[in-house]
Amino acid sequence: MSIMSYNGGTVIAMAGKECVCVGSDLRIGEQMTTIATNQKKIYKVADKIYLGLGGFHSDTQTVLNTVQFRKSLYELRENRKIKPKVVATMVSNLLYQHRFGPYFTEPLVAGLDPITNEPYICGMDTIGCIAAPRDFVAVGTGQEYLLGVCEGFWRENMGPDELFEATSQALLSGLERDAASGWGAVVYTITKDRVNMKTIKARMD
Repeated sequence: MSIMSYNGGTVIAMAGKECVCVGSDLRIGEQMTTIATNQKKIYKVADKIYLGLGGFHSDTQTVLNTVQFRKSLYELRENRKIKPKVVATMVSNLLYQHRFGPYFTEPLVAGLDPITNEPYICGMDTIGCIAAPRDFVAVGTGQEYLLGVCEGFWRENMGPDELFEATSQALLSGLERDAASGWGAVVYTITKDRVNMKTIKARMD
């Protein structure tokens, strides 16, 4: 088994019209043994900017702590709110700095621009190569199952409610097909006014 799938877990993000949805499953395991069923893989970096981390759990925590530290330094130095694209570049630079002994994590950044409210989503590999599509992105052990399902659910200019429905249905469909993910899911809907978090029940086996 690959170290990237050792703990399991899947993260997905979808972009709509001035809104973004990002969701993950709640399982963390040791290969096929489930350790906990309440482990979110999405973390708040700034207002309306969230970081999803799939892969080896201890490496994800190291990357998260370093990104939060660098984000605080950035806002102190620049005296302005950080943008999602800057967070993505920051994470990418961190991973590329360690390319000869990489962190075993595939990050995903999702959020809204603090000024224009333009949605931004991106995913990257273990050495920080950014892929920033305009529709959806997924990382983790269920990535290959999710991307095909997302093609059927996503369409342009979806509102927050419709985007949440598409994201949650795609995520649940992916979890049905991936044995290393599951035990429920959590989905964040990010709009210019607020962030809604909803927990979704799924198969518990």
